[in-house]
Amino acid sequence: MKLESVGFIGCGNMGSAMINGLIRKNVLDPKGIYAFDNDSEKLSALCTKLNINAASSVVDIAQKCKYIILAVKPYVVKTVLNEMNTYLLDSNIIISIAAGVTSRALSDASDTKRVVRVMPNTPALVGEGASAVVFNKNIDITEQQFIIELLETLGKTYIIDEKLMDAVGAVSGSGPAYVYMFIEALADAGVLGGLNRQMAYELAAQTVLGSAKMVLETGKHPGALKDDVCSPGGSTIEGVKSFEENGFRGTIINAAVAVMNKTKKMAEEQ
Repeated sequence: MKLESVGFIGCGNMGSAMINGLIRKNVLDPKGIYAFDNDSEKLSALCTKLNINAASSVVDIAQKCKYIILAVKPYVVKTVLNEMNTYLLDSNIIISIAAGVTSRALSDASDTKRVVRVMPNTPALVGEGASAVVFNKNIDITEQQFIIELLETLGKTYIIDEKLMDAVGAVSGSGPAYVYMFIEALADAGVLGGLNRQMAYELAAQTVLGSAKMVLETGKHPGALKDDVCSPGGSTIEGVKSFEENGFRGTIINAAVAVMNKTKKMAEEQ
């Protein structure tokens, strides 16, 4: 267990999930974790439950913590950085998980040029997230390794070039929504066939979970795994044929492209 100073600004779902993960996986001593949130009741409850430190303000976080995690809405980022700027040291590292806020925007808005951009996704709340991280040139290798250790309390972490962030957002950032829609639709089909609603949801969700593990753990191409399920002249290939006739794959690709285009537009507006 390390005694590093890590501060969280924002204790919503993602911020609290990360704090819980750090403590549960014994990555950090709770004494080295500080948190601040405008919702004082939520902050007090979290700090009492996890035995971490409640910061009095964002300035308090800046003064006490080397690693500062911005777990706030994108439109709040500039305001938070403006409040902290006077108190930031050269050693401070800003880690933003705010969607659509680029590394350049973080650097331009802060008095430290040591910034990290992270895109987690909502499965991080159950420890199965996929986080993409962009380090700027001012973060040394030891600091990078520590930040990766922090992020891997949420699931898997991938270091990427920032130009790929829009594509990452379209796949892992928005992807859970598509998967939930698929689970809901598959369960609806089960209900149509006579299953009760709860069993249909559980069967569909467990099927998605198991299929995902097959891709990750076997290393086989998804197409090959699909072929393994499709017996010649069988029922599954009939379902695959129906998917193809109705543009299943093209619909998913088009949705992801729409997300990329929207993300680029949001970044330009910021």
